[in-house]
Amino acid sequence: MSKPLDDIDAITHRTLDYYERHAEQFFEGTRSHDVSQNIDALLAAIEAAAPYAILDLGCGPGRDLKTFAALGHTAVGVDGSARFVDMARAHSGCTVWRQDFVNLDLPVAQFDGVFANAALFHLPSAALPQVLARLYACLKPGGALFSSNPRGANEEGWNGARYGSYYDYATWERFMTAAGFVALGHYYRPPGLPREQQPWLASLWRKPA
Repeated sequence: MSKPLDDIDAITHRTLDYYERHAEQFFEGTRSHDVSQNIDALLAAIEAAAPYAILDLGCGPGRDLKTFAALGHTAVGVDGSARFVDMARAHSGCTVWRQDFVNLDLPVAQFDGVFANAALFHLPSAALPQVLARLYACLKPGGALFSSNPRGANEEGWNGARYGSYYDYATWERFMTAAGFVALGHYYRPPGLPREQQPWLASLWRKPA
């Protein structure tokens, strides 16, 4: 299912261009989404004393950054879309870095938690190990990472103008454990529905202390 590495930048740029052109529509369509289950799951997995330093990977227009900050945590966003970065700074008041996921430049051992909600699935599978290694490095020992991705049968490709990789849990676990993470648990969303009506796979991981 992997793509040649020389295709990765082109894939990423095309996907980011979609979000640049649809930033306002995306914000209006997602600003009321309830992801409190995911936020609570990450915060509960962090063993350090609060308040926490949280990296919101693929923060988009800043909805979840604002929530983390309102809860008293120091939240930093990162997104590859210049429009999203501007919107997230204005909406949340938080620090937001503009960085392409495949070219992350993150401080080492700075964050208690990484929140990757509906973000990592946009990566071609060939880029995922390197990105996970950088996220692992940015966490403090004992820190936690939350991910939520649309699940699938390990296929990847274009969905309109956006690229997606759709893993089952077993494959996602192999990627995460290969990067050094320890599994803490996983669940499917939205809650309370039959499995066939739960397209999202959420999972929690720890960087060993």
